[in-house]
Parts: sequence; C-alpha cells; structure tokens
Amino acid sequence: MNRKSQWIPGLFLLAATLGGGNKLVELLPKLQPGQTVIYLIHFQSDKAVKTESKVVAPMAPDAAQIDAHGLLRIEVLEVQQPTGKATIHARGQFLTLDSGLAAKEPNDKGSKGNFPQVDPTGKTIEFTISSSGAVSNVKGFDSLLPEQQQAWQQWVSRFAVAWTLPAGAAKLGEKWKSEESEQLGAPLSGLHWERESTYVKDAPCQPMQVSIAGDVSPANAPPDTCAVLLTTAKLRQKSSSKDATPEEFRLHDLRTTGTAKGTNEIITYISLKTGLLVRATEETTQFMDVVVAKTDGSNGVHYNVDAKSHAEVLLLNQTSLYKP
Repeated sequence: MNRKSQWIPGLFLLAATLGGGNKLVELLPKLQPGQTVIYLIHFQSDKAVKTESKVVAPMAPDAAQIDAHGLLRIEVLEVQQPTGKATIHARGQFLTLDSGLAAKEPNDKGSKGNFPQVDPTGKTIEFTISSSGAVSNVKGFDSLLPEQQQAWQQWVSRFAVAWTLPAGAAKLGEKWKSEESEQLGAPLSGLHWERESTYVKDAPCQPMQVSIAGDVSPANAPPDTCAVLLTTAKLRQKSSSKDATPEEFRLHDLRTTGTAKGTNEIITYISLKTGLLVRATEETTQFMDVVVAKTDGSNGVHYNVDAKSHAEVLLLNQTSLYKP
C-alpha cells in the first residue's frame, strides 16, 4: 500500500501530564472475537493549487476535491491481551445503500435492495491495532476504491485514539501533549504537528441510525454517557525555509524552499460503558508556499497549496439499520 498517504495525523499521543482529582476512567473498547460494529464515515476535502512556472512542475501536488461516504462494517477476528492494553486483529468491509452512502464504482447506479448489503465486489481490509495504538499488518488496502481508502483511514485514526491514552485510561480535566511528523509526503521536510488533547467533560451520547434514503438521526437505543476529548494541533516547520528539501526530492536532483502552516481540531466521544468510539469530528486546514527547482536553481516552480478537510465518524445502531 502507499505509505505516503497512509495515516491521517492523530494516531499517536506520546506524553501525559496528570491533573485533577477525578478517578481514572477506562476508555479502551471492550471487544470480543466475532463482535461486529458498523460506522458511517463522511470525509470531504478541497485542495487548491496555484502554480507559477514556465516549465512542467516535477513532483508538484495536484488540486483535488474528495467527497467520500462509507458504511463500514468491522468484524473483530482476534483479541490478545496478555498484559496491559489489548491487541486486536479485525476485518473491515464496506456496505452499500441505494442512497450512495458507500463509495460506488463509476456509473454504478446502486443496488436494488432496500437494506444495506456488503460490497458486491467482496473487497475486504484486514489490519491489526497494537497495544501502542499503531496500525499494522494492513492487507487489502490497495484493492479499495480511493474514496473507500479515505473513509477507512478516517475511521481507523479515530477508533485507535483510545489506545494512545496512558494505560488506556484518563481523568476528567487531564491533558496530553504530543508531537508527530507530517505523514502525507509534503514537499517540505521537518513538518510536524504539535498537539494538545484534553478530557473536557462527560456528555450524553448514543449511536445513530440511517434510513434507506440516507437520513441520519439518533437511534432508539438505551442512553449512554461518553467521555469527550478535544484535540487541537498546529503544523510547525523545523527545517529552514531556505532549504527544506525532503530526501525523495534530493534523489530527483531537486531542491525545495518555502513555508507551511496548518491547524487541526478533533472532538471525540468515547462510551464510558463499552469503550467504543461513538462519534468523532475533525476539521483541518493547511497552507504551503513552496518553490521546487533543480539543485542548480534552474527550472523553478512556485506554487501555493490551500487545503481544507472535514470528517465525521458515527457509530450506528445495527438493530435499527435494517428498518425501512
């Protein structure tokens, strides 16, 4: 699979600072082999690129718009927990709806059925979430449609957050700070996200239900309470703006200069009863002002990249999912 576009920032929180006098709350999902859960994922992004050049820009980013929806069914295959946090191995498969909530092949008119069905192509993705929250042993990613890849990446980055909490637990009011390298193959080196996460409150929550028409509403399910985590981040640049060339650009006899900045906000709801991710929303903005040229300074290309994205992940009530 393409490692450059693999994981959306937010999977690894490194350090914790204890605070408050509240008791620790276990937030890891309580999973069993054979258990299934279904999530609705919506991911939108808009990347605009302005280029100033008299030559073809080598390795320059492309403008793109993505609007990906997905109904993702997750089956837990194995749970290992000798000590500490559990390691899980699971399989994901997208469901289809007439409303188009799942990504479709080009010119696909949707199924004739009146309830969600598994993707008729039979494509699945298997993966492991380790006790550290790292996602590994991913199989089947490349066989998914691009929109499905985006949807799965959004789901797994939000679902695995609970593993990154210290000991899988947290106190109300507790904060964590972290630093993580930008993983999306940017043309500037030394980019990293500085994050701060806070367990801000407990709040009522519940799974959702989706109609055949695609309408989403609260499910008729027993009330639940969720821990609400707020994560804010800023994109920083460690490299010099006068020479921020990544190694892969040097291998192509290129040199990059410029600056980048960005912001990210994630709100996560985790059930205090089951430890499952119930809801998560993410807003991201990024801007880059970059010049790519040959190492001798010739054939310079100046471009600006302005990108925004919005994502939402919702747990669905499976008993109400199939009702007309």
